[in-house]
Amino acid sequence: MNTSDVRPSNSAKLIYLYVTKVFPIVKQELNEWKQKAREAPDARLSQQAVDSIRLKAFHCQGGSIYALYPGINRAETIRFIVAYQTMSDYLDNLVDSLEVQDEKAFSQLHLAMQEALDPEAVPSDYYLYYPYREDGGYLEQLVKACQESIRKLPSYKTVQEEAIKLAELYSYLQTYKHLAMDKREAKMLEWIDPHISKDSQITAWEFAAATGSTLGIFCLYAVAHHHKLPIRQVKMITSAYFPWICGLHILLDYFIDLREDHETNQLNFVAYYEHADMIYERMHLFLENSLKQAQLLEYPKFHEVVIKGLLAMYLSDEKSMDVDIQSIVKKLLDRSGVGVKLLYRLCRQLRKSKVI
Repeated sequence: MNTSDVRPSNSAKLIYLYVTKVFPIVKQELNEWKQKAREAPDARLSQQAVDSIRLKAFHCQGGSIYALYPGINRAETIRFIVAYQTMSDYLDNLVDSLEVQDEKAFSQLHLAMQEALDPEAVPSDYYLYYPYREDGGYLEQLVKACQESIRKLPSYKTVQEEAIKLAELYSYLQTYKHLAMDKREAKMLEWIDPHISKDSQITAWEFAAATGSTLGIFCLYAVAHHHKLPIRQVKMITSAYFPWICGLHILLDYFIDLREDHETNQLNFVAYYEHADMIYERMHLFLENSLKQAQLLEYPKFHEVVIKGLLAMYLSDEKSMDVDIQSIVKKLLDRSGVGVKLLYRLCRQLRKSKVI
């Protein structure tokens, strides 16, 4: 059956379907994009496109949990998520790996992230200010694949504005975060400052972290399958995912990359916490608020599995074994409940068998 009909309260069945039914389709989609990436005339762009798939396939695997959201088209959802996430990972490589530090070029490239979510948009010249451009139509094909998918959604118009807002925030992050070391921090704070009120529960760097996740967009895509989707539900999803669930996602990502980012002079939002206790306290706050917000959404158990799965997936990564962060990992696992520990053990097994 191509539609997702699993009861979201049955987390064991959800994970079973995720590994056995979703992962194979993700792999197939990624192989097709990898073949297109190899055909790019510019060897540098081709290499970055292939590497982004080879090294970051788990991003597509993780995002594709939304293909199991109740009552949606599973194959079509995977097609969208893989195309959108592959585009995100490819652009991340372009702004990070080819020794380019041009704000205008980065901003222009990331128009793709926004236009992919507008079914009426005519693709821009994304490489206009970038020194390399001959990708054989690869980036434009990714954009059009996403547009084709969202045209089939009965309630996409209801979620489009919120989805594009999240894509715009993501684009700003990627544009400023990858500028030269002497410019990036000031540029980012200038961008973030208007978004943070004096009584905000989150810091500027936590806001930045939340903008780096595509999960809110994937969730909005999933719920747009439902006919007559109420705008109230869309607003509740956006509030739950931004900043809480999206923030948790990216804080975990930066947390396990602390050492690596320090050694390569990459901006790391978790590094702004003053000490280990603060890292634990803030990440636990994001976890608690994520779970609390999930209870307000339709199918709360589904969102709970997503949240707990994030914790299990990132904390089971080999990088989490780093001696500098091991004590925080243990504390997070010990205080996150039995469900997270079970998922953690499952992720460890999947990693040993190289499924993820």
